[in-house]
Amino acid sequence: MHNSVVIFCSLLVAVILAMLPIPDWMLWLRPAWVLMVIIFWAMMMPNLVGVGVAWIVGIILDLLNGTLLGEHALALTVIVYMVSYLSIRLRMSPLLQQGISVFIFTLIYLFIIYCVQGFIGELPGSHLYWLSAVTSMVLWPWFFVVMRDISKWFKVA
Repeated sequence: MHNSVVIFCSLLVAVILAMLPIPDWMLWLRPAWVLMVIIFWAMMMPNLVGVGVAWIVGIILDLLNGTLLGEHALALTVIVYMVSYLSIRLRMSPLLQQGISVFIFTLIYLFIIYCVQGFIGELPGSHLYWLSAVTSMVLWPWFFVVMRDISKWFKVA
C-alpha cells in the first residue's frame, strides 16, 4: 500500500508539471515528465507499474489535454511494455546510457502521438515537436537521482 501511494504522488506531480502553463517559446522544450516518471517506475518496479497503470495515466492525460481519447494511453502502454521487458538491462546500465534509452523511448512515444494526430489531421505545426526527447534525455540523470533518493527515503521496495 505504501509503495502505491508514493508512486501515485509522483505521477500526480508529473501530471501537474505537464499541465503547468509555460511561455510559447518554451513549449517545445517541455520534458515528457509523465513519461519519465512512468519509465522510472516501470524500470525499478515492473511488477507494480505496468501496462495497466500506463493505460490509466494515458487516459487521464488525454482527458486533461483534450486530445483524442486513447492517444497518450496507447503511446504510454507501448513504452511501458518495452521498458518492462528491458527493465533489468536498463537498471544495470550507467546513467548516460539510460539517458540515451530515454531519448529513444521518448522519440517512440512522440512518434506514436504524431502518427495518431496525423490520422485525424492535426499534425504539430513545427519540427521543434521532437525537442522534448532531447530535454528529457538531458534531464534524465538528475531526474533519476532525485527519484531514486525519493524511493529510498520512502523505502519503496
